[in-house]
Amino acid sequence: MELRSGLVIPSHELTWRFSRASGPGGQSVNTADSRVQLVFDLAGSPSIPEHLKQRALARLSSRLVEGSLTVTASEHRSQLQNRRAAERRLADALREAMAPPPRTRRPTKPSRAANDRRIKAKKSRGMTKRLRSSRDTD
Repeated sequence: MELRSGLVIPSHELTWRFSRASGPGGQSVNTADSRVQLVFDLAGSPSIPEHLKQRALARLSSRLVEGSLTVTASEHRSQLQNRRAAERRLADALREAMAPPPRTRRPTKPSRAANDRRIKAKKSRGMTKRLRSSRDTD
């Protein structure tokens, strides 16, 4: 499974579990093991560079159980489609967790012209309200 350009997780590092999907049913319904759980041991993976691994571990800390990330898919009736959905979710979660942090915002000040326009608009609005209230009191 490819995460970023050049970063690939080998299939032997992924653990698959299959079970019956929940949902409405009657006789002979939901008997196929179509629900998929994909487990990836992020903390113990040798295929991810250490700096990316540390970043991902920090960002995914609330979703990890003993260093492993588990993704579940059960929205499709087919096990194969659920496997693909689980792979996509895992790749998206890891890609997002390993992304570089956003640039910090440099604080800026509004220009003098922008300030003047804002003050002019406020005075105009205030005048409209004052004129409105003087008519109401007559």
